Amino acid sequence: MKALVLAGGAGTRLRPITYSFAKQLVPVANKPVLFYGLEAIAAAGITEVGIVVGDTADEIKDAVGDGSAFGLDVVYIHQDAPRGLAHAVLIAADFLGDDDFVMYLGDNFIVGGVTLLVEEFRRTRPDAQILLTKVSDPGSFGVAELDAGGRVVRLEEKPDEPKSDLALVGVYMFAAAVHEAVRAIGPSRRGELEITDALQWLIDAGRDVRSTTVTGYWKDTGNVADMLEVNRAVLESTEPYAAGTVDDASEIVGRVRLEPGSVVERSRIVGPVVIGRDARVADSYVGPFTSIDDACSVTDSEIEFSIVLRDASIRGVGRIEKSLIGRGAEVTPAPHVPKAHVLVLGDHSRVQISSARGEV
Repeated sequence: MKALVLAGGAGTRLRPITYSFAKQLVPVANKPVLFYGLEAIAAAGITEVGIVVGDTADEIKDAVGDGSAFGLDVVYIHQDAPRGLAHAVLIAADFLGDDDFVMYLGDNFIVGGVTLLVEEFRRTRPDAQILLTKVSDPGSFGVAELDAGGRVVRLEEKPDEPKSDLALVGVYMFAAAVHEAVRAIGPSRRGELEITDALQWLIDAGRDVRSTTVTGYWKDTGNVADMLEVNRAVLESTEPYAAGTVDDASEIVGRVRLEPGSVVERSRIVGPVVIGRDARVADSYVGPFTSIDDACSVTDSEIEFSIVLRDASIRGVGRIEKSLIGRGAEVTPAPHVPKAHVLVLGDHSRVQISSARGEV
């Protein structure tokens, strides 16, 4: 059995962060979200992996390499533009051959991995196995409609009027029959080859398409709110680790991971928290569910339930919550005089400014 991992796409919902690097490499608990998927694939006993890449191919290749760090043998398949999940299967046909395969969206996160699901597929051998979960906003996903017996009867991509609240999770398992399906369908109203249409083709052709409802934790990390939630979920299982330096004036409470070279001075850290290599926290408070990446600096500030990416600096800004701070970003106080907002914002940036004049 092989794996096809999708790591293309522009990551528009995570802009401006994804203007500078791939959305699949945004870290969760200081590890790229893509790596969790690759580790889950390796844990399921799959070693041959094709990674579909687009404009951020060089970054993905630099991060993953030949896959040996994960116990995998990785090849890369270039997709010239985001043309749909079924198109990814279409262009990967030579790599996949007639083998069964798992298709895994590289920005998805499933607690517990996919080992049991892969084992079930290997045992039952349907033409396709999809994962479903109940969501509050099904119109944002592929949606499945089941009959009274629980069999999949209809699938639709991002419908205006969803027939159920069951969304497709970004992990699919296929036998070779899917290749005929992706060749048979045409572009959707979005101009893409939808995997939901390929699955519907299999259903209409009388093929065996089964579903499993996932009750555990799953997230599509396509936006900041979901990234923070996944970060929280991963940090829940953090084990204390003290490879950094903590002075006598500091207090470490709960499950805190201090990577080698990290320094904590005159500060209070309340876990679960992870602080990366060569990061420095001084005269500050770092609260639960916060990830501070390598070589960051937090000084005279408070931060909680946030993700801070590599080389970022936060100094003297009071309290920060529910934030995603990009690589090399600098967060500093606004000047007291004159009382005005001075902003340099990239495309699609978001800024929240207090109604009180001169306060941010």
